Amino acid sequence: MPVCIVLPFRYLLRPLVLLALFALQPAQALEFKLKGVDKSELKKNIGLYLDPITLTNNSLDEPTEERIIRAVKTALQPFGFYKSEVELYFDDEDLVVDVTLKEPLRITNVTREIIGEGRDDDAFRQRFNAFSLKPGDVLHQPTYEKFKSEMFNYALSNGYFDFHWQATRLDLVREEYAANILLIAQSGRQYEFGDIEFIGDDRASAIIGRLKTFTNGEKYSSAKLTEFNRRLNETGYFARAIARPVVSRADGAKVPIQVALSHLPRDIFNLGGGANSDKGPRVRARWERPWVNTRGHSLTGQIFVSQLEQAASLDYRIPLEDVNNDYASFQTSYEFEDNDTSDTESETLSISAHRFWKDAQSPWQRSVSLTYEREMFTQGISEPQTINLLMPGYSIGYTKSDQELSISNGQQYIIAVQGGHESAGSDISLLKVTANAKIITTFNDKHRLYLRAEAGAIRTDDFNRVPSSLRFFTGGDQSIRGFSYQEISPTVLDEEGETVLTGARYLATASVEYAYPVADNWRAAIFADVGTATNDFSESVSRGIGIGAHWLTLIGPVRFYIALGENDYDSQLRFHFSLGPEL
Repeated sequence: MPVCIVLPFRYLLRPLVLLALFALQPAQALEFKLKGVDKSELKKNIGLYLDPITLTNNSLDEPTEERIIRAVKTALQPFGFYKSEVELYFDDEDLVVDVTLKEPLRITNVTREIIGEGRDDDAFRQRFNAFSLKPGDVLHQPTYEKFKSEMFNYALSNGYFDFHWQATRLDLVREEYAANILLIAQSGRQYEFGDIEFIGDDRASAIIGRLKTFTNGEKYSSAKLTEFNRRLNETGYFARAIARPVVSRADGAKVPIQVALSHLPRDIFNLGGGANSDKGPRVRARWERPWVNTRGHSLTGQIFVSQLEQAASLDYRIPLEDVNNDYASFQTSYEFEDNDTSDTESETLSISAHRFWKDAQSPWQRSVSLTYEREMFTQGISEPQTINLLMPGYSIGYTKSDQELSISNGQQYIIAVQGGHESAGSDISLLKVTANAKIITTFNDKHRLYLRAEAGAIRTDDFNRVPSSLRFFTGGDQSIRGFSYQEISPTVLDEEGETVLTGARYLATASVEYAYPVADNWRAAIFADVGTATNDFSESVSRGIGIGAHWLTLIGPVRFYIALGENDYDSQLRFHFSLGPEL
């Protein structure tokens, strides 16, 4: 007769609760000490294989122990260690994974072969034969797999679009501690650059023909196509430009290059502004028409307004042989300055022609120019004058930096020469030379040094008729801090006995600034400036020393300074701030 035993609910509840509590024990990440392994890549791989394993209640049961041992052995196999032994034990409360590596598998034979046009390509063959594992080496599967991947990428980058591995094999003879490698590559044919095909608007066809880095029928190279894409996107004509090969439409060995262009709007308008303690707040409005015609001519107009200066300009640009680096520019501009600090009031109308050029990828740029300038000015106590000048000019510059805005390392050097002669369309004869140098360097990612120097000279027999815009003044944020903008210059006394500035024949300034990061996006700085704008270098120089702070923002560093300016005539404390590129 069957017997039924009924237990009270309280007897069933206890084991259920215990089971639930056990299930709710948090799983803990496996922490261990590794012994017997020195190479970092082996340690790293073991860590990756053990990372998914967790312990419950910090206990090591038999299934988990087996899983750990199996994971460690598997992690060692790609590096040739197939006979390793693993022991687990606790040292105090620390789990120790003790590994004995044993004898590794070594390469016995390496068999390689190229089938296809790559066999006769010296570069392809040299790359294929560069497989680094040789007989006698310890098996290293990451090297084997990396070579297969890199060889495939190399083939595609050099026009072997049909490349594939016809046979790859890694035979392991564990009993003999041996490994055999087989690599047979089917290169297929090497394709060539074909015609350019446009998607959509083809108005840029003439420009793009001059931007090409390859010729029809030349062996395909992804490096040349990448350079072509870079040059396309640097022109300033396109919102987006992509050139890519279309292998599916190859005509024999020639692959067409498809160019997809997204043109900028017909007219582009920008409004910007800024401020510094030299000129106060300023506003700049810019209008640009990237395409005046299919030859890539462009037109740009700008208006600049600040408390001291107002200017308007129009620039017509014509790209020449190298669209990005070689162009001609025709400019006309009007500028008005009313600066009580430098005792200058002037209106300048100019028309100029410039020719700019630089070698691709070179930091050097050169230009020649011819400028007609008509300036109506009053400088200090002099009578109002109107001077006409026709001045040819030449400049050469070098600019290189690691970033555009927050620069850690960079250099800039510019030398410019401009002059006119009475017998060649100018009211006076003069020659003006200027030189600028800026160096930014950072040591150990923290110590930032900024060096700056400027020099200039004017040669003329009638300095009183040299327009104010060509004379030298100094002082302010970008020269000698501790003084107002263009406050330093030779002086004379007016009728009331007050000193007024005349502008100078010569200019020489130098600056050194050290900055150190003190918080996120902040640097503290100390600096010293020295220099003069003078007609006689025997006169004393002006000096500025002080402290500052740099606030690093997304639009570039904002710089604040407290400076003490001193010379033989004055001593003053001034606050300076500026926003804008340092090079």
